[in-house]
Order: sequence, then structure tokens, then C-alpha cells
Amino acid sequence: MNPMGGMRGGMATWGMMRSFGRDGSVKQQKLPPGLLRRIVDFARPYKVMLAVFLALIIVDAVVTAASPLIYRAIIDNGIMKRNPSLIVKLALLVGFLALVDVGLSLWQRWISARVGEGLIFDMRTRVFAHFQKMPVAFFTRTQTGALVSRLNNDVLDAQRAFTDTFSSVISNFISVAIMLAAMLVLSWEITLVALVLLPLFIVPARFVGKRIQSITRESYNLNAKMTNTMTERFNVAGAMLVKLFGHREQEIQGFEAKAGRVRDIGITQAMYTRIFMTSLLLVASLATALVYGWGGVLAARGTLLVGTVVALTQYLTRLYAPLTALSNVQVDIMTALVSFDRVFEVLDLVPMIDEKPNAVDVPRGPASVDFVHVDFRYPTAEEVSLASLESVAVLDQTPTSQVLFDVSFHAEPGELVALVGPSGAGKTTMSHLVSRLYDVTGGAVLINGVDLRDATVNSIQQVIGVVTQDVHLFHETLRSNLLYAKPDATDQELMEALRAAQILPLIESLPDGLDTEVGERGYRLSGGEKQRVAIARLLLKAPDVVVLDEATAHLDSESEVAVQVALKTALSGRTSIVIAHRLSTVRDADQILVMSEGRIVERGRHEMLLAQGGLYAELYTTQFAPQAGYEGDS
Repeated sequence: MNPMGGMRGGMATWGMMRSFGRDGSVKQQKLPPGLLRRIVDFARPYKVMLAVFLALIIVDAVVTAASPLIYRAIIDNGIMKRNPSLIVKLALLVGFLALVDVGLSLWQRWISARVGEGLIFDMRTRVFAHFQKMPVAFFTRTQTGALVSRLNNDVLDAQRAFTDTFSSVISNFISVAIMLAAMLVLSWEITLVALVLLPLFIVPARFVGKRIQSITRESYNLNAKMTNTMTERFNVAGAMLVKLFGHREQEIQGFEAKAGRVRDIGITQAMYTRIFMTSLLLVASLATALVYGWGGVLAARGTLLVGTVVALTQYLTRLYAPLTALSNVQVDIMTALVSFDRVFEVLDLVPMIDEKPNAVDVPRGPASVDFVHVDFRYPTAEEVSLASLESVAVLDQTPTSQVLFDVSFHAEPGELVALVGPSGAGKTTMSHLVSRLYDVTGGAVLINGVDLRDATVNSIQQVIGVVTQDVHLFHETLRSNLLYAKPDATDQELMEALRAAQILPLIESLPDGLDTEVGERGYRLSGGEKQRVAIARLLLKAPDVVVLDEATAHLDSESEVAVQVALKTALSGRTSIVIAHRLSTVRDADQILVMSEGRIVERGRHEMLLAQGGLYAELYTTQFAPQAGYEGDS
């Protein structure tokens, strides 16, 4: 027997088992028109390699199918006719074909890997780049795990369409066609009877396949839940919550329950796999017994040659696996197409915040900021997301409530504008509009007279600098986090920014200095230290407009003073929009905008607004006045 044929048959059997384990309901899914054309276009850069790959599959199938005929010739024309020279020549031919088979197999694998990995790179980078274009609203709605799955699982499944599915379907089809033709020529009677046994395997195989589908789907769901549990419990905030509430035992028991079910599924899956493999082996053995029995009788009677019986047996051992796999080819192809559709579904999601073809740069330098009759509502799920990324059947289409109503103000270059108001008044929304994290639904936001919707995204990002209340630092070094603002900054520039942010002495005291890892979300630093690192990052960026959401968390007196000094440096000479929580900020503001229920209800300077005795005076009494003594002491 050809050893390569045996190994290839084993691989085909495992591939066939995976095929029957796929979800048959995929055949009911409706695919968008033009999907095949898009797949072909995506694979166009690899068309030459795919053509070579196809040719290799055909040649390999022919070479593999030739071996049983050579065995037949060795027996009938060599051994039976006592022709040693012919036996040696044919044996050498078998060895040569085995070497050719190995070479073809390696060549196929190389092309398959090149095309497959190339497609993974192309799709993964395009999906990642597309995610980068999506607005903040997209990330507030979608599940992080679903996004990661699109980058990993769906991309890999789509890639397999060009390697595993493409090669197996074509190879199986060609191999079956050649082997059936050869068997029918050798003995059509034995061939037809042997094929009658095929349903004895396909029927139980489909039953086992459905069971594997069910438990595999459950296993995926449980693994996803365990991954989600680990992700939430292993980050700093999750671990602290578990410890603070003392639920360690409950957490362990819940995880053990899921892991135990996955273990049980693994055992069941192993048994179904063994049943699947032994069923195929049993049917192949019965068919082989049939051929040897019937064919042997015919050979003993002289109506069939011994070599023909051996050749038929060899073909049968190689026929059942690809023939059975072809019976499930529709599921294989649809699974591959659905995977591509899921990738294209993401790429077709149009970003709400996009750059116009004729967009202009926002001029650098002292910047004015204008809100002109701005109305705003947050986008609905249907406008920014996909149902499959939110684990729902249909996206919510209910219109969201309007949160800003006819908001207008003008900030001169260098002015400090303080936004104050009760929670939910629209202050954070206004700060998001300045940096174009969202687009207005009515009116306009202008920087230096340029409507942000008409500006290039890159110029907006250069002009606007933002320090959020909840500072985010990547789990990298301090240097990497600072260079995120200015990748080409020198160490001297980094030190100057840290000095201006009042945190250089702390950094210099660390053993690794700028190369200190800050931990997940910067948890190795205190709140005040993270604030000052964020300010240093802002200073490196050197924007013309600063958007600042002051931290509401009470800092110790030393950190409070340091942050205040750092902020004065950061805001100096720059147009600033600040969501104010500190008395010093509202006192220094050139204008204060008092927000309530999405409207500006008061505007002016600190003393004037206090004298009016309106909402600002009320907020001052409850929010700012208690800080007077504290700031005086500091």
C-alpha cells in the first residue's frame, strides 16, 4: 500500500469528520448578492498561486490514482507471469511516484500556507484598520469579545475557504471521478455493489455529526463564558471587587461548574469521534471483504485477474472518505461563504464619522471655538453597530432622545471656557463634539472658522488635545505612553514635559525611570500621578485647543497642588474647554456656561453669575464653596 495514500486518507477522514460536525443550518442562511465576486476580488492578488495550486491538486490526484493500477500490473504481468525485470521496473516506478507525491504534497502545503497566511494578513489588517475608523459610539455598543472574534475566528474561517475547503472539495471531486472511472472499467459489477454499502456509513455519520454540532456549540459558548469570566476577574478592578465582597468561593464554584461541563463535553466528543472513525473503518472493511470475497471467487474461476482484485481493494480503501465528504460539500462551502460574509459585513459598516473627499485642514495657531445652534442626540444602535456584534437578533431602532438644544457660544483664542451644571446636563457631550468624537445632528461646531465635518480628521486630532477624567494608560512603559502623543519626541522633550507636569521627580526616583511599566490602565500609579502623566502627554502633543474633564476624585493636598500647577501650564495660551469641578477653574474662566437639561441657561463670569442668584449660585453653594477653605489651605 502507498504510505502517502494512507496518511492522506487519514487526513481526509479527519477533515470529513470536521465537515459533518459543522452546523447544517448554515445552508438556510441567505447570502448577499455579489458575495462570490467580492471573494474572487479579494483573492485576485493570489490568482497565479491559486492556479498553480489547482494544477498541483489535479496532478497529485492522478498520481495517487495511478498506484493501484501499477500494483495490478506487478501482480498480473510480473508475479503471475514470472517476469522479474518488469517487477523491478514497476516497483521503481511506484517508488518514484511516491517521491513525486511527497514533492507535490510539500509544494501544495507551501502554496496553501503562502496564500492562507497572506489572506489572513490582508483581512486582519483591513478589519483592524476599519475598526480604527469607527466612532466612539460603535465601541460603546459592541462587545469587545465580538470584535476580537471577527479579527481572529472569522478571518481564520474565511482563510480556510481558500486552503482547506477549496483544496479538499476539488481534490475529493477529482479523486472520486478518477477512482470511480478506474473501478468501473476494472469491474463495474463489484464497484456498484461496493457503493451500495456507502449509505451504511453516511446515515449514522450524519446522526453523529448533529450530535457533535450540538456539543461543540455548547462547548464554544461555555469557553466564551469562561474567557469572559477570566477577563473580568483577572483585571485589577475585577480582582479588587471579588476580594472586597468576599465572593472567592462562589467564583471558584461557578468556574468549576463551567470547566466541568467542558470536560464532560470533551469526553463525549472523544467518544463520538471514535464512533465516527470506527464506523468508517467498519464500512471500508466490509467493502474490502466483499471485494476480496466476490473478486476472489471470480479470480479463482478465471473470470477476473488477481491484480484486478487487489487494485479494486486499493481504490475502495481510498474512495469512501472523499466520497462521503462530498455528500456534505454544501455545508462546507456555505460555512466558508458565511465566514467571508461576516468579515465583509464588518467592512461594509460605514463609519458615522468620516472624512469628506474635499476636506480641508484646520489652520494651526491660536484657535477660536464656535458652537452655532448645535442640536445633538446620540446615534441609535442601527446607525453605528451590527446585531451580530451585540449578540442580539435585531438592533434597536428606537430613536434616542435629544440631549443638546440650540447650544451656541464663541470662545476667542486663548480663552478658558468652563462648563458647569448638574449631572446629565450635557457637559461631557459638548466636550465630545469639540473633538469630533460625534457629529452634531443640527447646527455646527467650528474651529478657526472651519466646520469640523469639513475638516480632515488628522488636522482635528493635531489641533485638539483631550485629558479625560478617567485617564487611560496602556499596559506599557511610561516612555511608550508618552510617545503615543509624539512618536519622534526626544528624551529631553519627554523630561521637559514631565517637569512641566510636575511629575519629573517621581519618574526620576523610579529604578527604571521612563522604562517603568505602568500596569494595566496605569494601576501602578496613583490618581494624581496618572493625571500628571496625561498632562505631560498633552504638553508633548502641544495642541491649540484643550478639552479637559477635571477629575472629581478628591486628591491629597500635595497631588492637588501639583495637578493644579500642571494644568495651568497645559492651559496657558491655549483655548480651553473645561468641565469644571474646581473652584479655581471657574474663578479663572473667561466665561462660564451653565448647562441644564441640554441647554445653556446662564453664561458670564464668576462674580456676575453669583450676583444673579440663579442655578450657578446654587451650584456654587453645593459644589464649589466647600472647596474655598481647602484651596486656601493648600
